[in-house]
Amino acid sequence: MTLAVPLPRSLFVLPAEVGDLMDHTPQSAYAHLRDQRPELFTSPTGDGAIELLGWPMTPGEVAYQDAWRMLVKDQVRFPNGQQGTYIRLLTSQREPGVAVLPLLGSDVVLIEHFRHATRTWHWEIPRGGGAAGLAGADNAAKELEEEIGATARELIPLGTLHPDTGILAEAVLLYAARIDTVGEVAHGEGIRRARTVSFTTAEELAGEGEITDAFTIAALLRARLAGLGK
Repeated sequence: MTLAVPLPRSLFVLPAEVGDLMDHTPQSAYAHLRDQRPELFTSPTGDGAIELLGWPMTPGEVAYQDAWRMLVKDQVRFPNGQQGTYIRLLTSQREPGVAVLPLLGSDVVLIEHFRHATRTWHWEIPRGGGAAGLAGADNAAKELEEEIGATARELIPLGTLHPDTGILAEAVLLYAARIDTVGEVAHGEGIRRARTVSFTTAEELAGEGEITDAFTIAALLRARLAGLGK
């Protein structure tokens, strides 16, 4: 999607259905988003929440969108009564992302993955965005196959993770997967190699700061609490 050119101020107030025709503009794309995905704009009952100001008098903007992410600017009112803006990073898909802890016997399989955001290598577990039309377990199995060439013999749900509640409006499903072999890693995705370590060693690497990836640390903790750590 081409980055939008803002509308003139006189055209800011648009009905939501205009987004179907003009979603190349930040404001109409926001109207379209509110119309199509209202679950992203709910507020809890009771006092103390940050309030989303209502459309159309205080429209927000979709500042950027591609096949995977949307950067959204919301107009809000804080609990002290002040108004302002808040930035959120949303997924373009309704299906949640997944992260999968591969278990090879009693050991854990880690991958060394180069991440552009930090411009460095990280030890982590396979993960990815949810593919449209696939259930969480199917997406988890797909990521294992794509990233380490492994087939899941058993998938064990480990619950939901919100990796960064300060900016990411994203829930990721955590799984453990029992596998029998590790195949070819996805070098084209920036994965350099796979490494098999004991569950305890993986926890020690996290404790020592060798593993800093939040998904991996959370999956190790959830797996330990579920009795999967040996």
